[in-house]
Amino acid sequence: MALKAEEAREFKAKARMMYFSNEVIDRFCATATPGQLAAAVALLDDEQGVRERRKRDRLFRKAKFPQVKSFEGYDFSQVSFPEGYTAEDLMGLGFIDRAQDFVFYGQTGRGKTHLAIAIGVAAASSGKTVRFFTTAELVMALTMANSAGALDQFMRDLAKADLLILDEFGYVPLDINGARLLFQVVSACYEKRSVVFTTNIEFSKWGTILGDDKLASAMIDRVVHHGRLVEFNGTSKRMDKALMLGKAEI
Repeated sequence: MALKAEEAREFKAKARMMYFSNEVIDRFCATATPGQLAAAVALLDDEQGVRERRKRDRLFRKAKFPQVKSFEGYDFSQVSFPEGYTAEDLMGLGFIDRAQDFVFYGQTGRGKTHLAIAIGVAAASSGKTVRFFTTAELVMALTMANSAGALDQFMRDLAKADLLILDEFGYVPLDINGARLLFQVVSACYEKRSVVFTTNIEFSKWGTILGDDKLASAMIDRVVHHGRLVEFNGTSKRMDKALMLGKAEI
């Protein structure tokens, strides 16, 4: 038993240090017994599973989703997609590789944020790097980074994302400095990574939110060029289940 423990310690130390060459792999395959090969395959499968799980955990921590949502059970009956585009296309996530954008537009409680998070969760689960912010949170982070002289580093960190989700665009008006910083982010993402906006503000009023019609026009121009507008209709899902209105299950 003591010998086995010593051999196990030696194996662990060497395994952590080495990547196997083709020569070593071929030699092992030529000399190993079927049982040894099976044990080695099981070891490698276990290691791959651990690495994938740790990568997924890192991606989820980095994304900072407020909750975990999925496509399962999501009601698309009140969601209007552009002609020729379907919910299946959206859930397939192909738009991320093509650096295409989405604007999820509709009144409060229609399921925009749920769907945006579900997209982000699916993307992170597939190995994509995702960042989730409310628009106010992102502008605050940009402002703080700019004041600290760390804006370039913050922008480089954002540039590592495959998908950026900006929730609640327009819920809080921005000052002109914050609007310009937000425009820098959207401009940097243009044709390089996907952005999903959720908003209850129509395009014609983006200038009011940003405090500058020309800035709004430039931002809309970039979003629309490779983007799609998805409209969320129907009644508020929150109000339909509101405990205060006696509609929630007890």
